[in-house]
Amino acid sequence: MRRVLPLTLMLAAIPTLAQSSTPFNSHEVNSNGTITFRYQNAAASKVTVDTDAVSDPLVMQKDSSGLWTVTTKPLPANYYNYTFVVDGVDQLDPMNGDATRNIVGLSSSVLVPGKPPAPWEITQIPHGNVTRHYLTTYIARGLAMNQEPYWVYTPPNYDAKRKGGYPVLYLLHGWSDYGDAWLTVGHANLILDSLISTGSVAPMIVVMPQGYGDYSFVTTPHDDAWKDPAKITGNLTLFSKMLTEEIIPAVNREYPIASGRENHAIAGLSMGGQEALIIGVNHAGYFAYVGGFSSALQHLDFHQQMMDPGMARGLRVLWVACGTGDDDHITENRQFVSWAKINKLPVVPTEMEGKHTWLVWRESLIRFTPQLFRSKK
Repeated sequence: MRRVLPLTLMLAAIPTLAQSSTPFNSHEVNSNGTITFRYQNAAASKVTVDTDAVSDPLVMQKDSSGLWTVTTKPLPANYYNYTFVVDGVDQLDPMNGDATRNIVGLSSSVLVPGKPPAPWEITQIPHGNVTRHYLTTYIARGLAMNQEPYWVYTPPNYDAKRKGGYPVLYLLHGWSDYGDAWLTVGHANLILDSLISTGSVAPMIVVMPQGYGDYSFVTTPHDDAWKDPAKITGNLTLFSKMLTEEIIPAVNREYPIASGRENHAIAGLSMGGQEALIIGVNHAGYFAYVGGFSSALQHLDFHQQMMDPGMARGLRVLWVACGTGDDDHITENRQFVSWAKINKLPVVPTEMEGKHTWLVWRESLIRFTPQLFRSKK
């Protein structure tokens, strides 16, 4: 649910390349962790950079050759998304081939590397594998040929015949994302590789389904979709049914999944956080660990959406995280925490600095997964 621009605007940026014969780095990462953005367009009257690296757009300055430049403050190690805004029109960086995609558009991406490398960076450690699957759904609506894609991460040294099987985490994406967003943007596979290599988390299987019970929910304009309680509930109800009746059984047939609720977890971001919290509480007989990251809980009546929460009082983890930096979902996340406390659920609220972006969601995954599949004390 990050800001992106329509694919057609990517082409609009290409002509600016011809205006400069001097090579330059459009997204230079400096040794002190700052990023210098550069954009060539002598005809433009105002250019800014819209990025999740900072709260407000960065105003660029133009030199005599028409080169616009701005440098950020020092930034923590992370991937940052950005677009140039040229006289009010969003444009991709024409000199950066690293584009972050989702269903509604694109943005450019730049990595500020960590020293030592951050968990989402590629390093010389054992790596797991990711496999894409499809199943024919008879529940979800609007999918091409009724095909539901899902991606499965298996840990390093995976053994398909492991005695007792592996614990499983169902990891859900946000509205406007493709089903593989936790891989292509969140780098969850690299994060899991890193945490497993240090012993911080147990080796686990991670299932990442496409999270739309009704695909029209994501092809509807954002405000139209999220201001209509019936559409929100309809998508949630269908996805919940597809997950529990089709996807989970398919995964159990294909992979050695350990039995027992203590080996099953579900978590997600934004729309996926909404789905994870509602499904996890309503199916606490199957899931013992539930996590919501910046969950999109607006227009939901928890008393109507939740079944008798009695079994959910036995959850081992109910982790509710949200950024405090202008995240529109902070209020409803706090309301959910209050509801959970009233119903005596073992909720752990976690607020961290950040907006409604992948910077918060990667950090949430890093904090959440070490709590999973540990022996109950």
